[in-house]
Amino acid sequence: MIAETEIRIIPELIQNAVALKSMVSQKLSINIEDLKAIQILKKSIDARGKTVYFQLKVKAFINELPKDVPFKFNLKNITNAKPVHIIGAGPAGLFAALKLIELGLKPIIIERGKDVKARRRDLALINKQGIVNPESNYCFGEGGAGTYSDGKLYTRSNKRGDVSEILNLFVHFGATPDILVDARPHIGTNKLPQIITNIRNCILECGGEIHFDTKLIDFTINSGAIKQLHTNKGVMDTKSVILATGHSAKDIFYLLHQKDILIHPKPFALGVRVEHPQYIIDGSQYHCEIRSTYLPPANYSLVEQVQGRGVFSFCMCPGGIIAPCSTNPNEIVVNGWSPSKRNNPFANSGMVVQVELEDIKEDARSPFVALEFQSKIEQLAFKAGGGNLVAPAQRLVDFVEGKISTDLPKTSYNPGVNSVNLGEIIPNFITERLKIALPFFGKKIPSKFGNKGYYTNEAVLVGVESRTSSPIRVPRTTSFNHPQIVNLYPCAEGSGYAGGIVSAAIDGMKSAEAIFNTY
Repeated sequence: MIAETEIRIIPELIQNAVALKSMVSQKLSINIEDLKAIQILKKSIDARGKTVYFQLKVKAFINELPKDVPFKFNLKNITNAKPVHIIGAGPAGLFAALKLIELGLKPIIIERGKDVKARRRDLALINKQGIVNPESNYCFGEGGAGTYSDGKLYTRSNKRGDVSEILNLFVHFGATPDILVDARPHIGTNKLPQIITNIRNCILECGGEIHFDTKLIDFTINSGAIKQLHTNKGVMDTKSVILATGHSAKDIFYLLHQKDILIHPKPFALGVRVEHPQYIIDGSQYHCEIRSTYLPPANYSLVEQVQGRGVFSFCMCPGGIIAPCSTNPNEIVVNGWSPSKRNNPFANSGMVVQVELEDIKEDARSPFVALEFQSKIEQLAFKAGGGNLVAPAQRLVDFVEGKISTDLPKTSYNPGVNSVNLGEIIPNFITERLKIALPFFGKKIPSKFGNKGYYTNEAVLVGVESRTSSPIRVPRTTSFNHPQIVNLYPCAEGSGYAGGIVSAAIDGMKSAEAIFNTY
């Protein structure tokens, strides 16, 4: 007999198999000897009360043992199969390739950046010298932006597709099985590169192709279909194209427009990255002076409606680092990441405001109105920083009170920070909403046990967080192809249809299935 139930257990007992077995048997009113095994289905933290608990959903095996049901991934030799070209080797492109292999089609990936190992050298130049390679950076290269932005897998909604399939594939390629049960699954930047390498090797071993340092610069269209792809390394004939270029490939948007292929401006969000000492977040969220070693660094999720716009935290990184994610030398873009252990002394998160097209004063008829607004703010941030990717920054309370900080706290942002008035960079409609929301969030994460809460000058705001999503939408039909170009399949974040690694991977796989259905 198999039964499911939920229990709450204190952190100190989470690794105690005897205690778990005792609690489950009591909950189910069975003899402990009859409980042969326990499988944890979901694990989350309940910190609402004074005592912090792990909330577990478990499957109990009563008088029987669990049967090992292996995850099925149907690999095929597709060396001589019909080819499908994929532009971009981020999560959408890689998982589209895996699905194509399962369906018996040959993926040919074209990636402007480098493989994960070679890419590290360019990231080192960004962090240490402020030098940006426009083709190889935190956004461009094998694995896409997610590879070095720590692999958050928080999507739990199955509305887009089968989330469990994506998570099981990550485990198949080397991720820890914990991601199958954690409420906020996370792989870690230190582990993702090897997982991405394993996916690449699988694609190649099955007969697929991956072309690094290969940039799409043009394509030939005939009779409403793309016939040839023009790259910096030559021309490729094509039958079907999955466009999985990510939210920062601005040149692709301009190329589509140049070819009279319909694109639309799209709302996005913009703001800053806020960084606290991790102990402040731990103390408030866990109601303690010192976090238990059995608990992970605390996270938070904040949202508030201010003057008709959403103000919300984005990509929260406990024990994390702020990263320079610019894709051009004259702009500042920041994001965050964490190693798998999340053992850095800082907690950072985007704090952004929803930007609607009506907020932007430029020519609303242009499809690039939101993209150019985004670029303008990033360039202003670069100038305010003073060069070499030094970022403009301000203490949190000083920002709300309109004061330039006389000094700045230590920060995890490697290229360095420069004290400025962020209100002179960020548009007023965003600044004013942030100034209202930040003290309110201080009430949600208040001071406890003598520790300061969220609203403190020990926190620093670093600008700008501007790549939360694509400022462009590339339209598509219910069959996933572009309404004008029958064999072009726009997908994932770059085309405005996803918001993270898991949703992008699902969208890439759906695009692959849509192409298969046309054969």
